[in-house]
Amino acid sequence: MTASTPPVPGSPGWLRAEERRLTGFAAGSAVPGGFGWLDADGRVEERPVAAWITARMTHVFSLAHLRGDAEAARLADHGVAALADGPLRDAEAGGWFDQVPVSTSADAVRERSHELPRKSAYEHAFVVLAASSATLAGRPGARELLDGALRVLEERFWDESAGAFWESWDSGWTATEEYRGANSNMHAVEALLAAADATGDPRWTRRALSVAERLIHGVAADHGWRLPEHFTPDWKPLPDYNRDRPDHPFRPFGSTTGHLLEWARLLVHLETALARAGEPVPGWLRTDAEELFAHAVRRGWAVDGADGFVYTLDWEDRPVVRERMHWVVAEAVMAAWALARRTGDPSYTDLYGGWWAYADRYHVDRERGSWHHELDPGNRPAAAVWPGKPDVYHAYQAVLLPQTELSASLAAALAPSPEPDHTPGGEA
Repeated sequence: MTASTPPVPGSPGWLRAEERRLTGFAAGSAVPGGFGWLDADGRVEERPVAAWITARMTHVFSLAHLRGDAEAARLADHGVAALADGPLRDAEAGGWFDQVPVSTSADAVRERSHELPRKSAYEHAFVVLAASSATLAGRPGARELLDGALRVLEERFWDESAGAFWESWDSGWTATEEYRGANSNMHAVEALLAAADATGDPRWTRRALSVAERLIHGVAADHGWRLPEHFTPDWKPLPDYNRDRPDHPFRPFGSTTGHLLEWARLLVHLETALARAGEPVPGWLRTDAEELFAHAVRRGWAVDGADGFVYTLDWEDRPVVRERMHWVVAEAVMAAWALARRTGDPSYTDLYGGWWAYADRYHVDRERGSWHHELDPGNRPAAAVWPGKPDVYHAYQAVLLPQTELSASLAAALAPSPEPDHTPGGEA
């Protein structure tokens, strides 16, 4: 390669440069109380401060600190402080609100709203992920935050009889939603694997395995490797859920291509975590990961005549929402990388390279920064489902993961020999 030849997408030099470019774009997202939603140019939009964005960016900056980014420690610490003592945390009843008005105190949140924001498993899973990564990055206050977040997740959301997590509660923990969801449980798996790495407690890995066994080895396997994501309180699938709003950003109708790819990767991480902890490793983890991946690619990639993964499919595998989301191709390259490392099959490496070329051509925004979060069916920038560029969580993980060793969590891969602190943490 000559000095004038750009690096190949997905190659080490390309990944490292993209890693720095993404954190540079995201550095402007800090706001009082957490991190804000960024628009297409990297400006903070006038939206409530969301727990999921604040936690995901705290996670990203904790990873960036482990990578040696000089500015990342300050931003990771900002996120830890916001989650520990900011308005997102409910110091009175415990847990974290889904979102709060910008530039408010926790007391002001209560004073201004007769109906306080809900408290959801999705958001709490990301608080656990953020605190785990910050703990492994050695950030002050992170372990106390992690202990408190795990306590809330365990006491308020874990359903032992189902082996999975409840979806959400009202602010006072008095009424739970008549809905169970796969998306929140999937991110709980990611968070629990990180928590096991940060604490040294294998209980969290076993919780993750329980969720995966229900949703993947149970539900997905029983539905031809299509995953119904919406359920009744007793975990009966709701196949028509949101049929009238199929492009919902968190609860879309039908089968979500990107989640199958994400689950495939998580099963590889889970297998790794169990093996390293000396726990029994079910053989279905690898085979189910490969099945999910194969069916997601066959059914979701370029099925409407243009490159890219469609967002959703109906139960006959027909595209419903044809927009291409950046997070889906990010999960695709990560799943291909993880399966290539796990199996040695060169076909995964071939797909990895092709999808990086696609992402570089269409999603990476060299003009305004970060990645286009959404493309229309013709691979042109769009904003029907995901306006702006809310955060860099998916893209950053996608460029970072291939630069590490296969592990249970990204933070553990960057800090492979942590010294877990078993000192009890504070209240949440």
